[in-house]
Amino acid sequence: MPLDALETLRQVNDNLRSALLRLRPERKHCSTIRPQDFSDILSQLVRAAESLRRVPQHSEAAVALEKETLEYRKNLEKLKHFLPDLHARLLAEKSRLETARTHVAAAAAWARASKSH
Repeated sequence: MPLDALETLRQVNDNLRSALLRLRPERKHCSTIRPQDFSDILSQLVRAAESLRRVPQHSEAAVALEKETLEYRKNLEKLKHFLPDLHARLLAEKSRLETARTHVAAAAAWARASKSH
C-alpha cells in the first residue's frame, strides 16, 4: 500500500509540475486554456488526497513518501500563488472578448443599416 501511495504521489507531482508549466502566461495564451485543464488539476488533487489518507504512519517507504509529500506541498503552494493570477488573466481575456463582440455587433448593425439606405 505505501508503495502504491508513493507511486501515485510521484505521478501527481509530475502531472502538477507539467500543468503549472503548461499554463504559465509566457507559455500559453488564455484563449487556449480549456476547462479540461482545471478538471485535470482537480482530479490530480483528489488522487493525492485519497492516496495520502490510506498511508500508514510507519512504513518501509516512509522516507521516500515524506520526500514526495513535501514535493506535493510545494506544488500546492505554487498553485496557491499561480491560480489567482491565472484567474485575473482569464477575467481580463473575458472582458476583452466581450468588448470585441460588442464592437463586431455594432459594426454589423451599422453595415445592415447602411445597406438598407
